[in-house]
Amino acid sequence: MDTKLTLKLDKFVIEQAKEYASSNHRSLSRIIETYLRSLVNQDKRDEEDDFEISPFVKSMSTGVKIPADLDYKSEYLNHMTEKYK
Repeated sequence: MDTKLTLKLDKFVIEQAKEYASSNHRSLSRIIETYLRSLVNQDKRDEEDDFEISPFVKSMSTGVKIPADLDYKSEYLNHMTEKYK
């Protein structure tokens, strides 16, 4: 269920956020909701984690799942072979 929320923010921040949302083909509401959800879920994850991952490392997350049996040396060799053909 969606509910309306009113926020007071700096005008410049709002303009920048709208530009960012537009350039990423997303609504500003969806971006804010995703951010708030990540904060709430972060609190739950912190309680479950044995160690803390830095915010920088978390920001690099792409959501891509890497197979546990990935042969990275072979993949790297293939990449370099293609790159320098």
